[in-house]
Amino acid sequence: MGVEWVIAFLILGIVVGFMAGLLGIGGGGIMVPVLTSIFLAQGIPVEQVVHMALGTAMASIVVTSFSSMRAHHKKGAILWNVVKYMAGGVILGTFAATFLASSMKSSHLALFFALFMAYVSIQMAIDKKPKPTRSLSSPPSLFGAGSFIGVISALVSIGGGSLTVPYLVWQNVDLKKAIATSAAIGFPLSIAGTVGYMVNGLLQSSHGVEMMVGFVYVPAVLLISIMSYFTAPLGAKMAYNLPVAKLKKIFALLLMFLSIKMLTSVL
Repeated sequence: MGVEWVIAFLILGIVVGFMAGLLGIGGGGIMVPVLTSIFLAQGIPVEQVVHMALGTAMASIVVTSFSSMRAHHKKGAILWNVVKYMAGGVILGTFAATFLASSMKSSHLALFFALFMAYVSIQMAIDKKPKPTRSLSSPPSLFGAGSFIGVISALVSIGGGSLTVPYLVWQNVDLKKAIATSAAIGFPLSIAGTVGYMVNGLLQSSHGVEMMVGFVYVPAVLLISIMSYFTAPLGAKMAYNLPVAKLKKIFALLLMFLSIKMLTSVL
């Protein structure tokens, strides 16, 4: 791996960590399209780049999601009874969906990613929050919701916050507790997704890329994780000094641009 790629992964980690801390969102929306471009530039076949980007991005979320979960736990904001019921569904849905993703063409995955990011971008731009209209669901319903969130999260390689937080707020969970609980759910989600992409990549064993474990490119994971671990707290501190509402709208446009660029690069 050339020095230029080391620098690229380090910069990506800096940006991902900072934006995650500043805006409270995961880095999958940035990582997947950027990693796709990097892997294409490295000469990886187009039919494999999106799978590698998804697997590598998912593995890169593990460290930051654990750090976030630990921070929220210290504040006592996590609803562990909700985590207990949703985590099982999340793990099952995420792991199973990696098998679906691995059987899909890169172009189809890119299209699904672009459409989902368009939804996330619109929600972020208008900053519309769901109205709390009902009480917390039963354990089987929470398990089912977790399974659905896991499936979508695996297909786009996100920590699930863009789905889990609105779902919990809709059920009269306080926003701060919903964010904290979502962070706790994101940790097992990222582990299940990482294992799933590793297993599926090993089963296919057709990429022939050095330092790859399945669909996870280990050097990128290490470099991104190291930088994001240190820049996420910085972004969280800056959230009190920067116009976050305006930055969310700008970031929404960036997500749209990156998703469209990714889609056009693999079609």
